[in-house]
Amino acid sequence: MTRDLIVEADGGSRGNPGPAAFGSLVRDSVTGKVLVEIAESVGTATNNVAEYGGAIAGLQAAVEIDADARVEVRLDSKLVVEQMSGRWQIKHPDMRDLAKVARAVIPAGQVSYTWVPREQNRAADALVNEALDQFDGSTPVRITRRYVSEMNGVAREGLLDSVPELQARETTEDTLHTQPNVMIGWADRGTPVTTLMARHGASSYSLDRRFSGSGGLDVPLAPIGIAQAQALAAEVKARGVVSHIISSPLLRTHQTAQIVAEATGLPVTENADFAECSFGDWDGHTFADVRERWPVELNEWLADTSVAPPGGESLTQCRERVNRGRMAVVEQFPGQTVLIVSHVSPTKLMTCIATGAPLESIFRMELPPCSLTSLAWFPDGNSSMLSFAEASHLRKLRADGV
Repeated sequence: MTRDLIVEADGGSRGNPGPAAFGSLVRDSVTGKVLVEIAESVGTATNNVAEYGGAIAGLQAAVEIDADARVEVRLDSKLVVEQMSGRWQIKHPDMRDLAKVARAVIPAGQVSYTWVPREQNRAADALVNEALDQFDGSTPVRITRRYVSEMNGVAREGLLDSVPELQARETTEDTLHTQPNVMIGWADRGTPVTTLMARHGASSYSLDRRFSGSGGLDVPLAPIGIAQAQALAAEVKARGVVSHIISSPLLRTHQTAQIVAEATGLPVTENADFAECSFGDWDGHTFADVRERWPVELNEWLADTSVAPPGGESLTQCRERVNRGRMAVVEQFPGQTVLIVSHVSPTKLMTCIATGAPLESIFRMELPPCSLTSLAWFPDGNSSMLSFAEASHLRKLRADGV
């Protein structure tokens, strides 16, 4: 039986022409699960060149999965769809060359092209922006994620056992090579900006393990959360290396940051890019609640980081926002150590960005309230993780506070 695959592709240029990149992914048409994601910089180019690059890369990936499959390529570029469908003439020589490359990948009878509105192409668009955000204009960026099973996500917060169908998840490759591989610490990469990521103190929602994102009830710190913030403040003061505090605007992070500021005398600014991911309709509900009321949506969210909870924000979208905040901090505080008081998801996403870890790895990370994660961002574009989820300063507090 012939398999059907869907390629979602996009391309973009910041300047047109300017720094450009493409993104594409391949889905199984029956399950809708993502099988491979690709994003790549293409130097200085136009939007149209980048769009063609996305289509070609997606076709090549689909053929690698199943050379006999029928492939539907979905783009929000009317030009590429109409030209590749044979309805528009291709006058520009660069476009003709790219069209020839695309047609050589797969026989004409196995492929069709469909135009989709931009809002239906968000997953590919997010890959484009992921590559562009990492592209410095010269060093090539290539991101490849291949999934050997159709379940490419795992349950969060140690709840894998409660979703048995997710236990088969295995990722074979996820690379984010924005710089040549180096041995960080073995050579002088310059003085980094160090972001000391602090999760806020516990709230009633975190104690009950409820989804608590942006846009939901803005819960304050619980009494144990205040004690945790005080322990965090003492630790930051003792280290004596932080020059500035940046806080998510949510109440629990603002309260935590203010406790640290009072102890250290450091200034505090807010940055909404470091707010928690929005969980939409799931906000305030436990994992068990969500599994009972939104079983299909939950499994889709766990299986695909580009899928958002109903009314919420996908992890891919959240990573784009967090990375924007990261770049602003790196630009504003060269060579300094900055405390960022944030949440679970942004801290995990910052760790993924620093290490090049696959986005799905956030489901395998645990962060106690008021723990510290230290990440270094070097002037040459390299980065490293110095520590993750440090919590020794919390050892005297009650175990149920975590």
